[in-house]
Amino acid sequence: MKAAQIIRPGAAAVALVDEPTIGADDVLIRVRAAGICGTDLHIFKGEYEATYPLIPGHEFSGEVVAVGAHVRNFQVGDRVTADPNIPCNKCDYCQRNEPNQCRDLRAIGVTRSGGFAEFVVVPEGNTFHIGDMSYSAAALIEPLACVVWGLKQVEVQPGDSALVIGAGPMGVLVAQSLRSAGAARVVVSDVVPWRLEMAERLGASATVVADPGQAAKLKAIAPDGFEIVVDATGIPAVLESTFAYVKPRGKVWVFGVTPVGTYVKFPAYEVFRRDLKIIGSFAVNRTFPQAITLIKSGAVQVEPLISHQLPLDDFARGLELAEKDPKRVKVHFNL
Repeated sequence: MKAAQIIRPGAAAVALVDEPTIGADDVLIRVRAAGICGTDLHIFKGEYEATYPLIPGHEFSGEVVAVGAHVRNFQVGDRVTADPNIPCNKCDYCQRNEPNQCRDLRAIGVTRSGGFAEFVVVPEGNTFHIGDMSYSAAALIEPLACVVWGLKQVEVQPGDSALVIGAGPMGVLVAQSLRSAGAARVVVSDVVPWRLEMAERLGASATVVADPGQAAKLKAIAPDGFEIVVDATGIPAVLESTFAYVKPRGKVWVFGVTPVGTYVKFPAYEVFRRDLKIIGSFAVNRTFPQAITLIKSGAVQVEPLISHQLPLDDFARGLELAEKDPKRVKVHFNL
């Protein structure tokens, strides 16, 4: 089969490799759409735990073409997507229903072959029906499921106001999801005006250009601050700035992925005095069903986020676009 491989950090190629075989509890998926995530770029650069050569890709959808002998919930022809995270289901975290913190967490496209290939093997328990949802939309279920996990921890209250800093694909998904969860006002800030226009088209209440006048503009919108402030950039300095915009008893949601080993300063006394909460969220935690429902219902729109669609043969170009093209949002491969 044809597959895109990261041979070693900084080197990638599309090659013919053996088609994978399935176990008794697995399904074999013919991949139809797969998206590039920031994690894939980190793997390409050697900045993430991976074994090379690797077929990356953990945001994908496709059609079931074979099932293992013990599989009961899927059959050939089903249209599906997959949660890439495979917990051990044995450690103390898994036993506490915290599989995203599994001590031996494996991941499709990270520690084993992923979706940038014609076929990918997925355990039945990680596979989800998508019905008549488009394959392109279904390839965005995984990033939305990450957002949903954070939402469950942030516990949005009806009428909350929220500020999302960063209008990339994840920031826009966060903004839409906050509205669907009951936030009455969601403001989005970014340095790129056209990204803010996209955020407004997809439901942001207001947008603010992140320039030297940002603080004054946000103060005018929310004089006392916001109940929820989200960093969706992963930039340490931006994360530090979030505390200036959260109101007393508010929440700072650390959603953007900062570089490993990064430390940031925060106003410890203000966290104490104003009853602030700092909330992190990692990956997904049994949140695929909710993400699927949000897309199917129309509460969250994902297809407008797809800016580039390429054949898998253009894998190297796709990586370059995802990192450097100023007009990129989500880069997808169609197989």
